[in-house]
Amino acid sequence: MNLVIAAGSGNPVLAAAVGDALGVPVCRSVLRRFPDSELHVEIDESVRDSDVYVIQPTGPPVDTHLMELLFLADACRRAGAARLTAVVPYFGYARQDRRAKGREAVGGRVAADFVSAGGFNRIISIDLHTVALEGFFGIPLEHLSAIPLLADKVSDAIAQNAVVVAPDLGAVKLAERYGERLYRPMAVAHKIRRGTEGRDVKVLGIVGDVAGRAPVIIDDMITTGGTIAAASEALLAAGCAPEITVVATHGLLVGPAAERLSALPIKRLVVTDTLPLAERGSLPLEVVSVAAVLAEAISRLNVGRSMEGLITHR
Repeated sequence: MNLVIAAGSGNPVLAAAVGDALGVPVCRSVLRRFPDSELHVEIDESVRDSDVYVIQPTGPPVDTHLMELLFLADACRRAGAARLTAVVPYFGYARQDRRAKGREAVGGRVAADFVSAGGFNRIISIDLHTVALEGFFGIPLEHLSAIPLLADKVSDAIAQNAVVVAPDLGAVKLAERYGERLYRPMAVAHKIRRGTEGRDVKVLGIVGDVAGRAPVIIDDMITTGGTIAAASEALLAAGCAPEITVVATHGLLVGPAAERLSALPIKRLVVTDTLPLAERGSLPLEVVSVAAVLAEAISRLNVGRSMEGLITHR
C-alpha cells in the first residue's frame, strides 16, 4: 500500500527526518487560522487509497496540537485514505491518568477518546508516562521505547561507580530497565508534592547507596525540572559525586526548567527529539533522534511485519 507521511506543527523537523529515513517526502498540507482563531486544515496532494501516518506530538501548546492531529486525520479520511495511523511520539495529558482528589477530569482518558474517535486505525507513541494508558484507547496502540537509544548514548561515558536513580517511586520500573542495560546499581528518591496544585516538590530521602557515586537520574519527561532539581539536591546532601547525568525521553523544559537545571552540577542532560527544543540556555543538552525508530515501526506496519523487538509492555 502506498505510504504517506503527513505532519502538523507539533514537530515538523522530526516528521521530515522520519520521511527522509523512509525515502518519503512529507505530504503537503495547509494549516491556518481564521480571524476568530478557528483551525482550518487542508491536504494539498492526493492520499487516496494510501496508508497515511500523521506525525504530531501533542506537546505545548497541547490543545492546539491535539486539534491539529484530529483535523489532519479528518482531512485525510475525507480525501480517501485507506488507513490512518496517529504517530504521537509525546502524548500530552498522559499524566492525568486517574483522579487524585475526586472532583476532577481524567484528562488522559478524554484525550485518548478524542484520538480513538478521530478516524485512526491505530496509534504509535513513545515512552508513555504510564503503560496503563493503553487501556484508555479504543484502537490498538504500538508503544515504542527510546530507552535503548538513550542508554547506548550514555553508556560509554558514565563512571564505573555510577548509580541509576529514580527521582520518584513512579520511575522505579523505568530505572530498573536502565540499570539492566547500563549494568549499574539503582537508588530511589522518596518524593512528595505539596501545595494546592502539587508544584512544590520535596524529596524526603534517598533509598540506596549513593555516597561518592556519580548519579544518573532518569525519567520519562522533564517539564519544569522541579523533580530533577529536588532529587539532585537530595543526592548531593547524601554525599553523591557532584557530576550528575540526567536522562529523559521527553524534554519539555518549560517555565523555569532551564534556569533551575543550570544551577545544578549537571554534567550531561540527554533527551530525545520527540519534542522540538527551543531555548537551551547554558544546559549541557544532548539530543538523540527517534526518527530511525519511528521509521522502522512505520515501515513494518506498512507491509504487515511483526513489531517484535520494537514495542514495550512495561
